[in-house]
Amino acid sequence: MIRKRCYFIFGFFLLGLLLSGCPKRIPEPAIIEKPLIENPLGKLLEAFSSVESLQAKASIRIERMKSGEEMRFPLNGFVLYQKPDRFRLLGYHPLGMGLFDALYKNGELFIFIPLQKRAYSGEVLKTDDLIEKAGPMEVLIEKSEGSEIPNRIRIELVEKETRIDLRLKEISINSSLPEDSFQWVVPEGVEVQPLNKLLRKKSR
Repeated sequence: MIRKRCYFIFGFFLLGLLLSGCPKRIPEPAIIEKPLIENPLGKLLEAFSSVESLQAKASIRIERMKSGEEMRFPLNGFVLYQKPDRFRLLGYHPLGMGLFDALYKNGELFIFIPLQKRAYSGEVLKTDDLIEKAGPMEVLIEKSEGSEIPNRIRIELVEKETRIDLRLKEISINSSLPEDSFQWVVPEGVEVQPLNKLLRKKSR
């Protein structure tokens, strides 16, 4: 079950942020809908572009339909952003186990899956054909009244009946980030593979 959680979250980043019932009614905050997009990572960066940096805790919920039954996977996370193009999301099991580390900077995406002892890296622009295979994708951005940045981001892969809900909390903006916030260090014994290899698994 934990392995499946990792896969769907990585799908979200790789075929967007990063592939992966009734939609719940959205409360008062304003929502900007991006109906069909080709580069969800770019849209995520754009959503935070009004600030120089950001760090926040996050709650992540993944919903998907399988054999007519809705499945839900709750996770905890931590988000880091630095203008113009650095974004990192770390995902954790509710009991604290690290499930994934997804880092995007300078057009490249790095993914580390601790449980599999595997890492993936590659340029996002070279994955456009696989992003297209993911089918229509919708992104909802929600901001609290008067806020410059989103406190909720939802991504839906229409054909795959998968929704990813990212809620930010304890948000800190324009504060100093740790020096290693966007450093990519491959742990000893971890195999690094091309990003396309992971994406092909998701597009089947």
